Amino acid sequence: MIKVNKVNNKILEQEFLEVQSKLIPGIKLENNFKTEEIRYIAGVDLAYWNMSGEDFGTCCIVIIDYYSKEVVEKVYSHGVVKVPYIPGFLAFRELPLILEAANKLTVEPDLYMFDGNGYLHFRNMGIATHAAMYLNKPTIGVAKSYLKIDNTNFIMPDNEVGAYTDILVDGEVYGRALRTTKNVKPIFISCGNWIDLDTCTIIIMECINKESRLPIPVRLADLETHKVRERLSQKFC
Repeated sequence: MIKVNKVNNKILEQEFLEVQSKLIPGIKLENNFKTEEIRYIAGVDLAYWNMSGEDFGTCCIVIIDYYSKEVVEKVYSHGVVKVPYIPGFLAFRELPLILEAANKLTVEPDLYMFDGNGYLHFRNMGIATHAAMYLNKPTIGVAKSYLKIDNTNFIMPDNEVGAYTDILVDGEVYGRALRTTKNVKPIFISCGNWIDLDTCTIIIMECINKESRLPIPVRLADLETHKVRERLSQKFC
């Protein structure tokens, strides 16, 4: 693992804050598309491993057809991860691999769905929101666990498919706790960019099947990262 002392981390945090501050005005929580125009949805996830004291990562992108739910393309990137993990600034660690993988796509996604947060973030700049600025596509954040902001708890939605409760921080809606499957824990969704929360909810629910509480693109990307990580970690060990 890259050794970065607390002083260096503070310097990085300040640099990252400045970048986020410049990007924040570009957040638009409204659709810049018509829902009938959505055809291809890309699921994005990353996985990491450590070898010989060095951090490695892989980003997998899986594109499905929104109507048939069939996979139309899979790509991945991998490499040494040089940015340390700093809470609230995950995008700076993950974005290089995300953009490298996205550049390999031959099918152009209409929307990206991330395994992670978007607007539901301390500064409304989770990976789904941050990455949208570089991918130039609408994005959605889908998190398996809840990111607690300013000691704000979420209200558990009713135990019914499609039930949700909005997550409010200081009176502003940051995201939703969404029950995609009965008798299963909710997921936590938020806008990335160029999409509104109701549309996020509709698209996510359209991408749920009986195999998982996660939408298909995110679930497939998650499964793919495990496969690629295992293959690459064995190859280079």
